[in-house]
Amino acid sequence: MTQSKHLPGAPHVHYEADQLMVEGVSLRALAKEHGTPLFVYSKASMLSALKSYQDGFVGRQARVHYAMKANSSLAILQLFAKHGCGFDIVSIGELERVKAIGADLGLVIFSGVGKTRAEIRQALQEGIFCFNVESVSELDVINEVALELSTKAAISVRVNPNVDAQTHPYISTGLKGNKFGVAHEDTLRLYQHAQTLQGIEIKGIDCHIGSQITQVGPYLDAMNKVLDLVDAIEDLGVSLSHIDFGGGLGIQYEGERPPSAQDMWAELFKVLDQRGYGERQIIVEPGRSLVGNAGVCISEVQYLKPGEQKNFCIIDAAMNDVPRPAMYEAFHEIVPLLAHQSSPMAVYDVVGPICESGDWLGRERSLNVQVGEHVAILSAGAYCMSMSSNYNTRGRAAEVLVDGNASHLIRRRENTQDLLQFERLLD
Repeated sequence: MTQSKHLPGAPHVHYEADQLMVEGVSLRALAKEHGTPLFVYSKASMLSALKSYQDGFVGRQARVHYAMKANSSLAILQLFAKHGCGFDIVSIGELERVKAIGADLGLVIFSGVGKTRAEIRQALQEGIFCFNVESVSELDVINEVALELSTKAAISVRVNPNVDAQTHPYISTGLKGNKFGVAHEDTLRLYQHAQTLQGIEIKGIDCHIGSQITQVGPYLDAMNKVLDLVDAIEDLGVSLSHIDFGGGLGIQYEGERPPSAQDMWAELFKVLDQRGYGERQIIVEPGRSLVGNAGVCISEVQYLKPGEQKNFCIIDAAMNDVPRPAMYEAFHEIVPLLAHQSSPMAVYDVVGPICESGDWLGRERSLNVQVGEHVAILSAGAYCMSMSSNYNTRGRAAEVLVDGNASHLIRRRENTQDLLQFERLLD
């Protein structure tokens, strides 16, 4: 019987007969068929992560709105829409993606601090569920645009509860020094102001404290602060039909042990029940926790470059494909596609071909690899393809979705003609 070895944090990525697989598909075979760099996603992994939320919501009025900034590829959006998700968007381009898959625009929440008048107008015309408002000035603009269209805009106010999410400062969003949300102490005044606006319909309250959160404690702190505000807001005669607790639940990159969504929400619903809000409409906006561990990026080893202080493993993926290490000094596990190689083990900095010293994917990694072999960068399903770029005139990678023993190309590789098509020479 063939032994199967699963990798930590990636239950649908495993070695089978020494070959790295996603579900029932060989990554070496996919690299040969589609070239590299190549993103590969597990359908089973994404649906398992979604099920953890949905199982935690059984018997509750709760709905998942996928935060599509984590990975906005159309086939992935289509998968989540098919399985009952709404969407959390932060641009009109993301709204156009929801339209492109034929999903219900009435299940779209529009977040973000810099919504333009044009974006607000189109979102209102498309009939989205609501806006998460991030400032007094934004609220006034939404009101003006709604009045111009002779309609009312449904809104929630995003509260900044000044809670430390205990995550990387670049992805912390709930502290006073962050650009997001309305200060906790200013929230009541904003709701009072919203009551006076003819173009505004108050729907709910929203809170999102950060990303890659691996403990329940920050969520409990934020929840209690938000519920205090709900008490005070409803004492003013404002009825809130939903409470939106955002997303931010972390995944395993390097030994982290985040709670499952089901276990976390069991604890959070205890607080909601104790405070009398267990029957309210609850909305959550997960992104990374649904897609992060579902994806890998396959890359070919181009050169092995020994040095006096460091050895370099130069691969064909780069910071334009997997930007998190360069941006956040983030960790991604890197493993060979063949479990048992004949080449000797050595310690490498794994780097890409881009002309930047910051173009690194992993530091001081023990690998037994040779030129022409392949490695997999794990936990690459979130904030990789969606943040990828064409720096150094590099086409973005292809993407494949694996479903059991079948694979589907969901995005072809960009070529140079794709990159040049919108540019014009001078006369």
